[in-house]
Amino acid sequence: MDWQGQKLAEHLMQFMLLFFAVVGFLIGYVMGSFQLMMQVYAGGVVLTTLVTVPNWPWFNRHPLKWLDPVEAEKHPKPQTQQPVSSKKKGSKAK
Repeated sequence: MDWQGQKLAEHLMQFMLLFFAVVGFLIGYVMGSFQLMMQVYAGGVVLTTLVTVPNWPWFNRHPLKWLDPVEAEKHPKPQTQQPVSSKKKGSKAK
């Protein structure tokens, strides 16, 4: 799954869970059944899991292009610089 696919899966999961929570609440309220409300919401959680967890092809539309190992050796790795401390350590006289 690529980065855009992860973002899509996250947004889809949030929307679907909110949708099934609202629908479950409304059905439970109208029917007067807490059990029915929980069943609708649990079914929505299962459906959301089946849609967002597997690595479906539509989550991999923008694959990352990796360098070949030979090509990667030609490009040096960037060196990280150590942060310079602006505080001076004072010495204590004995």
